[in-house]
Amino acid sequence: MPARFLPPILLMLAAGGCSWFSWLPWVDGDKDKGPDPLKPTKLVEFQEEVQIRQLWKASIGQGLGRKYLRLNPAVLADRVVAADGYGLVEARDRFTGKRIWRTRIGAVKKGMLSSFNLLDRTDPSFVGGGLGVGGGFVLLGTTGGEVIALSAADGGEVWRAYVGSEVLCRPTAGDDAVFVQTIDGRLLALERGDGSIRWSFDNQLPILTLRGTSSPAFDGGVVYAGFANGMLSAVKTDTGEPLWQHRVMLPEGRSELDRMVDVDSAPMLAGPLLYTVAYQGQLKALRRADGNALWNLKHSSHLDLAAGYGHIYLVDETDAVIAIDERSAEQVWRQEGLLRRKLSSPQAFSNYVAVGDDEGYLHILAQSDGRFLGRRKLDGKGIRSGMAVAEGRVLYVLGNSGSLRALEIALR
Repeated sequence: MPARFLPPILLMLAAGGCSWFSWLPWVDGDKDKGPDPLKPTKLVEFQEEVQIRQLWKASIGQGLGRKYLRLNPAVLADRVVAADGYGLVEARDRFTGKRIWRTRIGAVKKGMLSSFNLLDRTDPSFVGGGLGVGGGFVLLGTTGGEVIALSAADGGEVWRAYVGSEVLCRPTAGDDAVFVQTIDGRLLALERGDGSIRWSFDNQLPILTLRGTSSPAFDGGVVYAGFANGMLSAVKTDTGEPLWQHRVMLPEGRSELDRMVDVDSAPMLAGPLLYTVAYQGQLKALRRADGNALWNLKHSSHLDLAAGYGHIYLVDETDAVIAIDERSAEQVWRQEGLLRRKLSSPQAFSNYVAVGDDEGYLHILAQSDGRFLGRRKLDGKGIRSGMAVAEGRVLYVLGNSGSLRALEIALR
């Protein structure tokens, strides 16, 4: 290269700084910048106070796939039941992990040449709703608009009902019925015997909603459900007649995105009270008798709540884990060490709060003050589903890859 071209080139390289070489792995072009507000918070070291002991591990089918599925495992008597996103359901002995039964509720639809099409990145998973158990059934919904009831004893199919729209929530059983919410805003009661529709309670659907629905909660002849328009309803199980409706959050803002106030969190029943939270909305304590609010706080979440130690636990839209005093509504603690890590719903048990993250770590926090007590990586594909607890001490975690683990927490 002629010497006369060197000064301009060197000048441009000097002006460009490290950005010219930022593609090289040993050049850190961001060393002078602050933390990226969009990246997950890096995990910090801490003095672990508990051990996360694995009692057993099993593989459940092909896992959850690439869609945003949350298929929580469920505990039923002496077994734990789990499903993958492609139609496989298994019941295992919750003490040993030994398989009791396995059922396939449907087959993935594939084209004749799909196995040879390397460019086809579609995900054929079709199990949309998490597992519900009750009334001797294992219940689940599909993206094809079906609700399926399996015998809890042997996994045999008892009935399947077409409900007309995707089911992305856990079905709930009670009063000789199965309650399920569809993505088009309907709460349905299906007859326990054959799945026929007893009644349908409809809600107006906003133009833009989150992809998900609240799982109904049942108790004492009443079913409670939240909807995408920010409403929560209490409905009589025998007739479908609404007892009351409460607006958890009023849509606000100029754009449809700003006005999203979905109540996707399952209503949490606690004695005479009910706790609920809306996306871009509020956390509220309501009286179950009439739906009147006792208190409300500005919080945003689409995940289920948890309770314990006199606290309500939620994971907000930033992935902060927050504890609220259930009586005074005061914030007890706020843990921001897991921001933007795409956490699962919290699970409270014993003296702990457990959450999983998108990198597959299980985090154990203290219910008293939110400090980190333990951490263990369980699944390289992440942990998105809610967890199940048996006898207040054994935690069942389903990873996105399909790994189901029984874990016990012990003091070091």
